[in-house]
Amino acid sequence: MAAYGLYTHIASNKFRSMLLLGGLFALVYVLVYAGALIAEVLIDSNRTVAFYLSHAFQDLKVAAPVATVVTALWVVIAYFFHQSMIDAVTGGHDVTRQEEPRLYNLLENLCISRGITMPKLKIMESPALNAFATGLNPRQYSVTVTTGLLNTLNDKEIEAVLGHELTHIRNGDVQLMVVAVIIAGVVGFFGELFFRLFTNLSWNSGGSWSSGSSSSSRSSSSSSDSKNSGGGAVIVIIIAVVLIVVAWLMSQVVKLALSRSREYLADAGSVELTKDPDAMISALRKIENRGELPGATSAVMELCVDNPREGFADLFATHPSVQSRVDALVKFAGGHDPGPLPDPTEETDQPETEQPEAQDTPPPLSQGPWGDAAGPANPPPVPAPSPSGAPATNPMGPWGRH
Repeated sequence: MAAYGLYTHIASNKFRSMLLLGGLFALVYVLVYAGALIAEVLIDSNRTVAFYLSHAFQDLKVAAPVATVVTALWVVIAYFFHQSMIDAVTGGHDVTRQEEPRLYNLLENLCISRGITMPKLKIMESPALNAFATGLNPRQYSVTVTTGLLNTLNDKEIEAVLGHELTHIRNGDVQLMVVAVIIAGVVGFFGELFFRLFTNLSWNSGGSWSSGSSSSSRSSSSSSDSKNSGGGAVIVIIIAVVLIVVAWLMSQVVKLALSRSREYLADAGSVELTKDPDAMISALRKIENRGELPGATSAVMELCVDNPREGFADLFATHPSVQSRVDALVKFAGGHDPGPLPDPTEETDQPETEQPEAQDTPPPLSQGPWGDAAGPANPPPVPAPSPSGAPATNPMGPWGRH
C-alpha cells in the first residue's frame, strides 16, 4: 500500500501492522514444518524424501492449532507487557514533573500545542545520546530519553527530539516497530531452538541420524537401504535448515518493509511542531556517532532517534544516515548545517594542550596611594612626649593641619 501523504502514510502503517501480524503466523507454521521434518528423520532415518515431506505435512496439521494458540498467546503477552520487557533491557523508569521539570514541561508544551495525548515520560541512565518511543495505544505510549541526551542538548534541541518521537506516535510508526519486534522475538526463539536441536544431531556410520546424546543403535538392515534412504534423510535435513534460515531472513526483511522514509517524516514533523529546523539539525549532529546504547538489543536500537549499527553492507539498516537527514532538512525546511562534530573517540585520543601556568598572585603595583604597594604603608608620625609630661600636640595630623 503506497503512501503519498501524511494521512495515507498513517493508514499504510496500520495496514502493514495487520499484514505483519498475519505474516507472523505464516512464519511460525514454516518453522513448525521444519521441526516436523527433523523429528521424522530422528524417528526413522531409513525413508524416502517423499515420505518425510508427506508425514511432516500431516504433523503440521496436527500441530497447527497448538502453534496458533502459542503464537496468539505470545502476541497478547507482548501487547500488554512489551514496555516492561523493554524497560528491563534498557533500565528505563518513569519520571514525574517534580523529578524532571525541564523535560516534562517541554514534552507537555508540545502535546498541548497540537492536542496530543501526553505520553509517559521515562529516563534511561546512560551516557549515550538517544531517545525512543514505544506503545501500541494511547494508554501505553511512552517516550524514553537518556541522561546523556538530557545533559548534552539544550532546550531547543531536546524539544526537537521530543517532537521527532511524538511524530512517530502520531504517524503510527511506533505500533509498526513494536509488531516487528514481536515477530523477530518469536521467529528468533523458535529458530534458535531448532538450530540447537540440529547441532545435536549426528550421522551414524550405519546411515542414520540420531541425537548426539543417544547411542547410535538405529542402523539400516542392509547396505542397500542405507544407500537409498540415507540420502533422503540428508536431503530432508538440508530442506529443514533452509526453511529455518528463510524464516529468519524474512523476519529480518520485515525491517526493510517498514521503509526508511518514516525517519524523514519524523524529522519533518518535529520541524512542524517546533518551527525550528536548525534545532533538529543541531540535535542530529550532536547525536551522530554518540547514540549506541550499551547492552541494548538490535530491536531496541531500531526504535531510537538514530541507530548507529549497520547491517550487512548496510542492507538491513533501519535508519538513513544523519548526513542524508540533515541534507533533507536543509533542502526542504531551510535549515543551516553546522557540519559534523568531531568523533568522540578522536577527541579522547588527542593529547591535551599545555596551558600556561596561572600566576598565584597579581604583579605588585609600583606605587599606591599610601606609598609603595610592595611594602607596608608608612604609619603617621607619633609625637614625642613633652618635658612637662603634658601630651604633646602634633600640628600635622594624617589628614592635614588641625
